[in-house]
Amino acid sequence: MQSREDIKMLQLVLARLERVSVDSYWAHRASGVRGSLLRALERLEAGETVSERGLKDVLRQGFAILERAAQERTG
Repeated sequence: MQSREDIKMLQLVLARLERVSVDSYWAHRASGVRGSLLRALERLEAGETVSERGLKDVLRQGFAILERAAQERTG
């Protein structure tokens, strides 16, 4: 997972997780996932390798948090 599109996806998920309301139940989880994604992004941008499986797992968690935070907000 080192293409430019992959890095853009990481940046998008990071930006969205940053916007999860601090009043949300999911804010604390979002913070932890953001930390993992930021470390991965830094490594990718430095040209280092990142576990693709691990990165996909964290991205999946990020999308799940975003979905649940959105449901909490609209529900």
